[in-house]
Amino acid sequence: MGIVSRTLNLFAHWANLLFVKTKLLPDNPIAQFDLNPNLPTFYVARLNSRADLAALDAVCKKLGLPRPTQPQRLGNNDIDRFLGLQNPTPLFAKVAAPSNVLTKGRAIFTALHGDPQIQAQIIPVTILWGRNPGKEKAGIGTLFSHSLTPSWLRKFFVLLFSGRDNLVRFSQPIDLKQLINDKSDVDELPQKLVRVARVHFHRQKLAATGPKLPSRDKLFSSLLAAPAIKKAIADEAKSKGLSYEEARLNAQELLDEIAANYSDAMVRVGDRILTWLWTKLYNGIEVKYADRVHQLADKGHEIIYVPCHRSHMDYLLLTYVIYHQGLVPPHIAAGVNLNFFPAGGIFRRSGAFFIRRSFAGNKLYSAVFKEYLSQLFIKGYSVKFYTEGGRSRTGRLLPPKTGMLAMTLQSMLRGIDRPISIVPVYIGYEHVMEINTYLKELAGNNKKNESVFAVFKAIKNLKNYGRGYLNFGEPINVNQYLTEHQSNWRDAIHPTDVQKPQWLNTQVAELADTIMTNINSATALNAINLLATILLCNSQFALSKRKLLTQLSFYLTLQRSAKYNAQVTVPEDSAEELLSHALQLNKLDVIADELGEIIAIKEKERTLFNYYRNNILHLFAVPSVIAQLLFNRFTVNVDECKKMFATLYPLFAKEWFLTPLRDEYIEEVLVCFAQQGLIEFNGQTAQVKKDSSVVTQLEMLGKVCHLTLERYAITVSLIQNNQGITRKNLEIESDVIANRLGTLHGIKSPEFFDKKVLVAFISSLKENGFIKMSDEQCIRAEAKLEHLQHYLDELLPASISHSIQDTL
Repeated sequence: MGIVSRTLNLFAHWANLLFVKTKLLPDNPIAQFDLNPNLPTFYVARLNSRADLAALDAVCKKLGLPRPTQPQRLGNNDIDRFLGLQNPTPLFAKVAAPSNVLTKGRAIFTALHGDPQIQAQIIPVTILWGRNPGKEKAGIGTLFSHSLTPSWLRKFFVLLFSGRDNLVRFSQPIDLKQLINDKSDVDELPQKLVRVARVHFHRQKLAATGPKLPSRDKLFSSLLAAPAIKKAIADEAKSKGLSYEEARLNAQELLDEIAANYSDAMVRVGDRILTWLWTKLYNGIEVKYADRVHQLADKGHEIIYVPCHRSHMDYLLLTYVIYHQGLVPPHIAAGVNLNFFPAGGIFRRSGAFFIRRSFAGNKLYSAVFKEYLSQLFIKGYSVKFYTEGGRSRTGRLLPPKTGMLAMTLQSMLRGIDRPISIVPVYIGYEHVMEINTYLKELAGNNKKNESVFAVFKAIKNLKNYGRGYLNFGEPINVNQYLTEHQSNWRDAIHPTDVQKPQWLNTQVAELADTIMTNINSATALNAINLLATILLCNSQFALSKRKLLTQLSFYLTLQRSAKYNAQVTVPEDSAEELLSHALQLNKLDVIADELGEIIAIKEKERTLFNYYRNNILHLFAVPSVIAQLLFNRFTVNVDECKKMFATLYPLFAKEWFLTPLRDEYIEEVLVCFAQQGLIEFNGQTAQVKKDSSVVTQLEMLGKVCHLTLERYAITVSLIQNNQGITRKNLEIESDVIANRLGTLHGIKSPEFFDKKVLVAFISSLKENGFIKMSDEQCIRAEAKLEHLQHYLDELLPASISHSIQDTL
């Protein structure tokens, strides 16, 4: 290495120390990709840049990986560890000199081919300075404009202005054995390596920055020239007696209302603000299964994020997490109610596009919005929308609204080249900011419109809200899904004139349910929702600290060894650590007496805790029913238990978006009970041990599903005793009985007064053959309903069953 080269490397090293702040992804690439620091190691990067090399060298030094600035001995040769695909463009030239990557690659493969015993790892590393995607046809370049191969002078300014936003992302090492097997000729292997790497880095850059941005005027012009919008404008002009230009102006105003105006600068400012905000609000944000999203990005998929919707914080939290995963923030479908000053402009520049609650009767709006959404997909932008439509007021997943999903599938029928994958996302909190407002709305208060004053009030009341949780669920490859469920779907593809296929509504509804199921399969348990599940089942919402810790330990063990789904995340903390954390959130009282401490829910929090329990109720559905059956009978035959669930589980699955019941799940729960010393087996029969503490544990777990079973019992009893009752009267009378049970037994839970929950249950009864409904919406019981009522009577306490019957 010559003196000039060493001097430049030293300068790059010191510039890196002074100006560069690197974000590493993943946090631990050695563990993530099973890297071996002792193997001969090479790094392949997009650009043969000294600044890139210095940034990578600093990261490798910190990780304990072989340094890319040092040569690697392989066979009888010393080979540079850093392989850059392209050289920087000279200052006064338009084309860069060819890189020597092929020469280095040939030396590597020659050594490997000469000695098959040699093992080596070639690691692709994406190095980005800032996340600016650049502009479409930006015109004459400047020192500050976007460039893939900047000159040394331009790179200096990049380092100066974007050095604090450096991203270094390691990827899975290239499979050398597969590469060598595919190409036996050593001379062809370096070219194969370069081709694979170029595709990889193109996808990585697209995933991190997104496609180049068009100007807003150019985007609007291209959209207004689309055949579908031109036809809608002509129809608008004809139906309303307008000139074509007036109707076109209306369409342009709609576009201005809808379209995002993404700004990389705004996103960077937002990142700094949100980093401060999360520090103020939360003790940490726990993110799981992010590797699923990276795998899709690596494969070049169009990604659509579909999270559950618990809070307005969801908009910020998911975008923030995606950005910190080194991925471009998605364009977000936001309710037009959020388009108020000044939040609307900030959201729009952060990637939000606004959607009205209803398109009904406005064909021009419908056409404009659909065309805009299609263009987002065609250009390769990731998108995020909430299929629930609005925020859950009860803590449960809401029945999905399918409008956005239907438009997504129709956009696919335009013949989009890239595969499209939907990523369901579970979001959970130990405190939801709007929870008091939700309960007021369920009690009958009108929903208040969002405003700048509400924003300032929220900022003023900042405090520690515990932890936030974000789990990326199992992705759904939409292309593959349609091929499996609608094999002829490609026959409907047309680049411009997309007609609505007859099968669309059915497939959209089934896909929506699959999305919701995948969200609930990735639920995150936390201190608050677990404690809510325990304490709400006890009179006075209190329990001795000793019993509380015993039950909490039991629930943690149950969810670790007999999970409803393998994707459910369980805290690694002990019961004592979770309780200590929860006490810091000021939601619980500690009452001390001569016998020890009692933990109680604060009075103002008691109704609110139902919301948090509802986040995880579906995880305890099967264990709770089994525990209640054991508590009532003391002996339970496994086959009888399965027979009961054959009746109950389809209703649970519909209500909570559950996967089909696994054959072995019931046995797993019973085995866990046995391991915890609660029961013992005698062949196929489980018997409760004669111990008062054991009975108490089962009783508390059995109560977890009481509210759900009580709701079922109210509805079923009303139908059985009022053959031909209308849906409207059923809703009214159910509400009356629910209020009475609340007075008599202290039952206060949000879903008891949520008509959406009742409507969904009636629909589930119909789908599963328990009832029939006439054209006049009159409901009649089928014989099957009597079996359901029998099981409900057996599971519920006699006092509750009698109270329900007394009201009929």
